[in-house]
Amino acid sequence: MPNSQLTAVICVLFALVGLAQLLGYLFLKLGQPKVVGEILAGIVLGPALLGRLHFVEHVVGTARHNTHILSFVYWLGLLLLMFVSGAEVQQLFGKGERRTVSWLVIVGTGIPFLLGLAFGPQLIRPSLAGPHGNRVSLIIILAVGVAVTSVPVVSKIFADLKILDTRFARLILGVAVLEDIVLWLALAIATSIAAKSHLHPWQMGLHLLITVAYFALGLTVVPRVIKAFNKARWNVLAQHSPTGYAIAILLAYCAVAGALDVNLVFAAFLAGFALVDNERAIFADSIDAISKVSFAFFIPVYFAIVGLKLDLIRGVSLPMIVIFIAGTCVVKMLSVALAGRFAGFRGLELINLGITTNARGGPGIVLASVAFDAGIISSKFYTTLVVAAVLTSQLAGAWLDYVLRRGWPLLKSDVVEEDSPVAGEGAPAAEPVAAASEDAIGTAS
Repeated sequence: MPNSQLTAVICVLFALVGLAQLLGYLFLKLGQPKVVGEILAGIVLGPALLGRLHFVEHVVGTARHNTHILSFVYWLGLLLLMFVSGAEVQQLFGKGERRTVSWLVIVGTGIPFLLGLAFGPQLIRPSLAGPHGNRVSLIIILAVGVAVTSVPVVSKIFADLKILDTRFARLILGVAVLEDIVLWLALAIATSIAAKSHLHPWQMGLHLLITVAYFALGLTVVPRVIKAFNKARWNVLAQHSPTGYAIAILLAYCAVAGALDVNLVFAAFLAGFALVDNERAIFADSIDAISKVSFAFFIPVYFAIVGLKLDLIRGVSLPMIVIFIAGTCVVKMLSVALAGRFAGFRGLELINLGITTNARGGPGIVLASVAFDAGIISSKFYTTLVVAAVLTSQLAGAWLDYVLRRGWPLLKSDVVEEDSPVAGEGAPAAEPVAAASEDAIGTAS
């Protein structure tokens, strides 16, 4: 590569990470999710703003000619984000509140997803589809877009508001964790169908079976095998270089997924999920070190490139954005309210649960990125999903802050916990999120 092209790539990366960190910091100071500022960094450098300047257009255009470098950084940031998210998922699992969480997941997530599948054939239009988008994959993406909730964004909101040790926080995080696992599987199926839409039915079915099997084994059998490797005396790498071992696990998962033609995004998520052992915190420092490096450079650049991909001139449909956000928010919040009624909640408690679980955050943006890169959705639908993720996250944070400032309880049981001598008995299930990787969660939010 000529020196001039390499310099252009470095300049673009410097501008992306610098603007992403600066604008992310400003948005945090304004009480907004950091990810909004990081996405805005890409928009600022894009054709809608600074990209109009000849010099900026020339530098960015030169860097884009070397798409393999920017694409590698983009995908590495996404893989690291999913890897850290998978590790956080393991840390968030708790044993309490199973009945309530089950109601919220089955009804609060199941109804929006099933409604998306049921009405998707009537709602999808040619303007939503990308070059590889078929009806089935597009319907699945629409259903996931309606149902998804962000673990990172709500975790950071709870940490900022100092309510991580409440029952409300434990319920929301438990719901978000379980539904993210199910919805990632649905997204894996959608990308599998889109990638293999030109094959015969039996070939497509075989590839779908491999994807589901990879995901199922990655959630059940393989984590136990990995934990056995972690404890083995002969595992010198895990003992003397746990960070290198963690990265090796990530690369091994991705290598196997690539050989099976499974989307690497889900491989990275499963690698993080398998690595963390709640009984032995030998990899806590390693995950923290990987998180700090990832969220210092790779993940902010990933979100900035997400913003750079947004075509705010030709790739925006205001009617689509308004209809999608309004429709999905109503469906999601009403479904969660119904689930909350079955679980025994009333009044303001239902509103708090509905608005908080409606935050799409990082997973909503990853959904848009994966679907757009797979050619399933159009640029207009991609922009719609990203805008929906940003606005719903902002709404959740602002509402919870308002409720707490008014002195209203998020759940009536939280007031009982605060007055009880055993208050916060279940809190340790959520504490590692704030203690080990608060900065990481803040970026993903």
